[in-house]
Amino acid sequence: MDVYLVGGAVRDKLLKLPVHEHDWVVVGARAEDLLAQGFQQVGKDFPVFLHPDTHDEYALARTERKSGKGHTNFEVYASPEVTLEDDLARRDLTINAIAQSESGEIIDPYRGVQDIEARKLRHVSMAFTEDPLRVLRVARFAARFAHLGFTVADETFQLLKTMSDSKELSHLVPERVWREWQKALSSKTPAIFLSLLKELGALSQVLPGISASGDQLQRLQRVSNDSCSTQLRFASLFINQPTPENLKQFCQRLAIPNQYRDCAVLARNAEDFITQSKLPERTALSALLKRIDYWRRPEKLEQLLHLREAEFSESKYKESIFGQHEKLRLAAGKAATLSAQTIQPKGLSGKALGDALREQREQILAKALS
Repeated sequence: MDVYLVGGAVRDKLLKLPVHEHDWVVVGARAEDLLAQGFQQVGKDFPVFLHPDTHDEYALARTERKSGKGHTNFEVYASPEVTLEDDLARRDLTINAIAQSESGEIIDPYRGVQDIEARKLRHVSMAFTEDPLRVLRVARFAARFAHLGFTVADETFQLLKTMSDSKELSHLVPERVWREWQKALSSKTPAIFLSLLKELGALSQVLPGISASGDQLQRLQRVSNDSCSTQLRFASLFINQPTPENLKQFCQRLAIPNQYRDCAVLARNAEDFITQSKLPERTALSALLKRIDYWRRPEKLEQLLHLREAEFSESKYKESIFGQHEKLRLAAGKAATLSAQTIQPKGLSGKALGDALREQREQILAKALS
C-alpha cells in the first residue's frame, strides 16, 4: 500500500501556515489490511481509520456518487483499484486536492499549487455540485483566507450561484450549517462568509433572519478585529438589528449552542449600553448590573465591555471608552464585595436590607465614576 498526506495539511504547509491536523489517504489497501495493523475503523459508512499511535485519520482511497438530496446521500466505493487521482478528484477545491508522498513529493493533478500561487478558490470538477454543503465550505474558506488575498474563481462563483438557485441548500441540516458558520466565525474576516452567501442568494436559505446588512457586517468585523471570541462575534450580529425578533427561537431552530445564544441575548438586551458613548448614570448602571446578574456572573459585564470597546474602536471616543471601562471595572468589583451579610449587623432585614445594599452599591459606582 502507498500512504499520502492530503488535504488541509498539505495546503497549509505550502501556505506556510501552522498545521494542526494530518489526514492521510491509503492507496492499494483494503479495510482488513488496516485493521490487521491495529487501526480502528470510524463509523460504518466511510472507510476511515484511526492510527493506533497518532490517532490521525487514514482513509482508503475512494470515489463517491450522489444518491439523493442533501450532503449525506452518497454511495461510497473503496477498493485497492481506486487511484490517488480518483480520490483527489472527489474533493471540493483544487487547493484541497494536493497530496504529498512519504518521500515528500507533491502530487498535484488538478493544479492546486498554481491556484495557491494565484490565490484562487477553484472547484476541482463538476462533481462539486453534488454536495450543497460545499457552498458554505467555499464561503468559509473565503473568510479564512481573505487576508492572504484569496478570492473565488469566476467559474466557481457561477457554479455556486447555480447551486444556490437550485434551492437544494434547504436540505442541509442545521447542525452542519452551524458547524461551517462557527468555523467561519473563528477566521480573521468572518464577515466575508455572510457577504458571499448573500451575494450568492444562499443566505436566506441557510441562515434565515440574518440580513448581512452593511452595519451588521461592519460591527462583526470590528468585534473580530478586537476579540478572538466566537461568542462575542456571533453576538455582535444582533445589536441594533430588527431581526430575528425572538433570538431564542432563532438559535433553537438553527441548532446554535446555548452559550452563543446567551451571549447574543445579553448583547441585544444591552444595546443602548453598548452603542452609547457615555455610561449610564448610577441608578441605571446599578439596574443594568442587577439585570445581567453581575454580582454572581461578573463575566457578563466583561462581555458587554468588550463589545462596547469594539463598537468605538475606530472612533474619536476610543480612549475615553477605555478610561470609562477601567474605572467601571474597579467600581463594580468594589461594589461586588458588599453583600447582605456585610450590612446586616445594622439591624436591617427584608426590603429595607435590599434597598440599603443597592444604595451603597450605587454610591460606590457614583464615587468611582465621577
